[in-house]
Amino acid sequence: MHRFRSSLLSHRRCLHSLQNAGPLCSHLKSRSVIRFSGPDTIKFLQGLLSNDVRRFGEPPREENSPIPTPNVASVVVPPMYAALLTPQGRFLYDLFLYRPPRPEEKLDRTGSGPGNGSGGSVEILADVDNSISDELLATLKKYRLRSKVDIDNVAEDFSCWQRYGRDLSGKTPTVEEPEADSVGWGGGVDSAGKSASHSSDVGWQWFKDPRLDCLGFRGIFPSGTMPPLVESDKETDEENYLMWRLEKGIAEGSTEIPKGEAIPLEYNFAGLNAISFDKGCYVGQELIARTHHRGVIRKRLLPLKFLDNNGKEVEGKVTPGSEVINTASGKKLGSVITALGFRGMGVLRLDDAFKDALTIQGQEDIKVMAIRPDWWPAEWLQDQQHTAVA
Repeated sequence: MHRFRSSLLSHRRCLHSLQNAGPLCSHLKSRSVIRFSGPDTIKFLQGLLSNDVRRFGEPPREENSPIPTPNVASVVVPPMYAALLTPQGRFLYDLFLYRPPRPEEKLDRTGSGPGNGSGGSVEILADVDNSISDELLATLKKYRLRSKVDIDNVAEDFSCWQRYGRDLSGKTPTVEEPEADSVGWGGGVDSAGKSASHSSDVGWQWFKDPRLDCLGFRGIFPSGTMPPLVESDKETDEENYLMWRLEKGIAEGSTEIPKGEAIPLEYNFAGLNAISFDKGCYVGQELIARTHHRGVIRKRLLPLKFLDNNGKEVEGKVTPGSEVINTASGKKLGSVITALGFRGMGVLRLDDAFKDALTIQGQEDIKVMAIRPDWWPAEWLQDQQHTAVA
């Protein structure tokens, strides 16, 4: 199996390899899995999280499956990205939510008919930051009160994976990879994919990343098993997935998004499909709604490059927390939240972010180049122009 080891390559060569490589796959050891189950699961999560979790309680859409397949659901519910906030609307934790198929939604092991009904019970799996999983469990249980929902750490049973790369960017699963859609909880059947799925007796599948198409596919799979399609793929260290996100300016987890401090809209959560502005009340909703309806976000998370005075990339000299300043005006624009090699991300004021005179405070020989991601909606550019005029 071909592997990219960033420890053996400079980050410059590593990023070039990622940009030109086909599909890559990383086991996300920085992520863990918790499980919600019980009749009040949807109601409980709906009152807590920033996205509209009621979709998991609705009848899922049907997929056209030309061949009945054992343990493969004939219906599918896409995953969802969401956040748990403080009452003041600051970020605490991010969650990727998955609803496994119910027995009545798939054929039994023999392929002869659907399984028995679930009896109204709902189960949701959540992909969460491993470094704060115990803290998150404790927080959730404080909110549970008398709700009929069980919350369990199932990190030993499941693993989180990401599949990404140039050939997966900007395309839908059905156009780019019909075989990925056919493995596990999907529609049609591909013989290679079907054989790969037999390591699990419940059916598992890659899903399009709920945030952006350019991030590829994401999935939760049973621990100790290799996800479908990985055996013919290129497996790579998780650090390379971080490099992929840095290039696109997408933070993930409570390590990169300051817990209790970050404002979700400044970290582009609206553009990452993590916030529903129509769902009604949830913890921290008031600040999110007020900031959104005000219409102007003055600071945003941006991809950064670190350069020397000659415009050459500088590796390993910038650390998280470093202040970015405009040397012409002396103003502080924001700070770096994460850095790897010559790449980083930072939350900067948009009125000065794309000017040439940006440096790291105390390291004025290091120039900072902020990059506008291709995936940004057009209206964010209008916000930027409005902010600059103001």
